[in-house]
Amino acid sequence: MEKRSEVKNQPVWHSKQGEFVRCVEEKAETLDAAASKGGFTREKTLDLILNLEMVKEKTAEEIKQIWKQYYSAKDTFYAVIPAKKFDLIWKRAQSCPSFLCALPRREGYEFFMGQWVGTELHYTALINVQNVVEAHCLANQVKLFYATDRPELYDLVETFNHRPSEFKYMAVIAELEQNGIGKELRPDGDFENV
Repeated sequence: MEKRSEVKNQPVWHSKQGEFVRCVEEKAETLDAAASKGGFTREKTLDLILNLEMVKEKTAEEIKQIWKQYYSAKDTFYAVIPAKKFDLIWKRAQSCPSFLCALPRREGYEFFMGQWVGTELHYTALINVQNVVEAHCLANQVKLFYATDRPELYDLVETFNHRPSEFKYMAVIAELEQNGIGKELRPDGDFENV
């Protein structure tokens, strides 16, 4: 009875669907605003995961050891990226914000699109990355293609971003095989039998 009187008191044009549409539009505007500011998530800063006051007097090597010790006990992978390499990756990510990475599978490869948003790298279908070894393989590809000193490797990233019609997917596979990245994901560990 209470619901019936609630409906009677609402104007004829009132609709729950209309409320839902307005709510979705407001949320979309909020997300658009967040995207225009560089991402959908709050930017993560080092002080959120490391007590900077405690390490202020420590050397880079001591901080590196603390970082490794902390993350080696977790079910994740970690990295310490030297400033020079980080600057190189950052510069290249600004110029070429997306690239294709591949994970070896029993019957070939599964491709993942990597998209830089600020200092974060997001992969499509990341939900399909089921374990640390696969995530580590993708991270190694960031290092291989974005932090490389070999111009021909970074040229693959530039081609993918700026001349996509010229991009050769098999060139990525060839580099993975040549560098031994991902062979631990193959049951026999052998790239030769692909």
